[in-house]
Amino acid sequence: MKRNFINCALTVIALGGILSSCNKAKSPKTGWAYNDRTNGGFQVFAKKHPAPGPGLVPIEGGTFVLGGSLNEDLQFDYNNVRRRVTVASFYMDETEVANTDWLEYLYWIKRTYPQDREMYYNALPDTLVWRQPLSYNEPYVDNYLRHPGYQDYPVVGVNWEQANDYCDWRTQRVNEEILRERGIITDWKTMSKSGKTGGAAAFNTDLYLNGQYRGAGIDGKHMPKDLNAAAKGNNGKAATRPARIEDGVLKQPYRLPSEAEWEYAALALAGNTQYENISDGKVYPWNGMGVRSPKKVTRGLILANFKRGAGDNMGTGGALNDKADITAPVRSYPPNDFGLYNMAGNVNEWTADTYRQLSYEDFEDFNPFRGNIYTNKRLANTDKGLLAKDKYGRPIKDLAKTSKKQKWSELNGSQATAAETNATNANPNQSAVVAANNSGKAFTPDVRGYGDSVNTSLYGNTTLVNDHSKVFKGGSWNDRAYWLNPATRRFMDEEDATAEVGFRCAMGMIGAAEIHPEGKAHFRVKKEKSPKKIQL
Repeated sequence: MKRNFINCALTVIALGGILSSCNKAKSPKTGWAYNDRTNGGFQVFAKKHPAPGPGLVPIEGGTFVLGGSLNEDLQFDYNNVRRRVTVASFYMDETEVANTDWLEYLYWIKRTYPQDREMYYNALPDTLVWRQPLSYNEPYVDNYLRHPGYQDYPVVGVNWEQANDYCDWRTQRVNEEILRERGIITDWKTMSKSGKTGGAAAFNTDLYLNGQYRGAGIDGKHMPKDLNAAAKGNNGKAATRPARIEDGVLKQPYRLPSEAEWEYAALALAGNTQYENISDGKVYPWNGMGVRSPKKVTRGLILANFKRGAGDNMGTGGALNDKADITAPVRSYPPNDFGLYNMAGNVNEWTADTYRQLSYEDFEDFNPFRGNIYTNKRLANTDKGLLAKDKYGRPIKDLAKTSKKQKWSELNGSQATAAETNATNANPNQSAVVAANNSGKAFTPDVRGYGDSVNTSLYGNTTLVNDHSKVFKGGSWNDRAYWLNPATRRFMDEEDATAEVGFRCAMGMIGAAEIHPEGKAHFRVKKEKSPKKIQL
């Protein structure tokens, strides 16, 4: 017994106190111990609910009536008839993306790719959206984005495609910060001394997880230990490896919220719910039928930034009702019951959905969304599993050729040629999704272009609604109160922008749907022995 104790103690010391052959959790199906270097080193981490990424707040999902808060269809569009759906739990930005946030994005591009003026130019918002033929808005053209007086105001002039590009950039920067802060890749201080700014080797989550972002000057001093007995360390040190999805370190991608997620989060009926009983419905993100505060201290104040009537954007001098002439800071007005600011008014917000008038008829009951374009990361080398990348170090994505997992022989047969990869590098604007004629879709042309799966140039010429029409919601500083209702919906071409449309990001939630289980009834379930905590 004493000898066994000593052996266990020595094992703990030898492996830095993080792994031991004693009292390990074991696989309930094979009996093999987890996190044991001697039996192969399969690692299992303690189960946890991941924290939201920076700027996000948790939104506990549930069922609600999509379009249910809209009492009047003033335009007689019949485009949001009531439909009960379920939205999964997710995370959402507490505020709209502000000018300072966008300037940080622009600064990163200029610092990382100083010679690439095209990339910087394409990321610039269209500040000319402020120009109106019969309105003097010229000061906003030069000042709204960059002047410190507007730094915490929502960014506008951003089209749908730019908003998506920002979401992807934010994903990479957040995950890079996590890894550098932990020392899993080279920390900021060491990197700054090397003078490297990124360039073609800029961090990308997909390439990192695929083992293509490694080597001298990249690997950090505190990489996770590799428990595979075959793995060899350098200079007599323990073998290490990059972080994996299984470690639970990296965040999910930032993205635009779906239309259903946006409406659910804006309505925030969770604040009026007890034991699945909703005490009061809502017309706006706050309780009550009106747009003014009923509280004693703030009684009469407007609860959102919108246009009260013709020619009335802000009220009377000396007693401004909503305190704003155009947009207002992103933390203006009381947040809703989910803690989200400005889910009504200030700026409309892009959603991820493609607009169709009758979407409510087609939606799935769970996580309704229209606009899925499935892509696969292109393989540059199937033998080594290497992903093809463009000149910015981003994985090249092709439209999916099949709805199921390909056979190995099929996957090898679809390997990209060098000519395809070079063509994509020459035209980086198409690197995210390559041209449709590489997608394997059937070519079925017709006179109107409606049935043509490859060339869609004719589709949409006789109607404003096509696959490039994207939904925005929420109302703006220049809209009437009707558009503050979360159920209202409008659309605009994905390449267009206005001074009334901005956006905020969302992120999928991993694991349990219930965010606050404390104090709630649960069945007693025997839990399996949890794996010991592993040092990363």
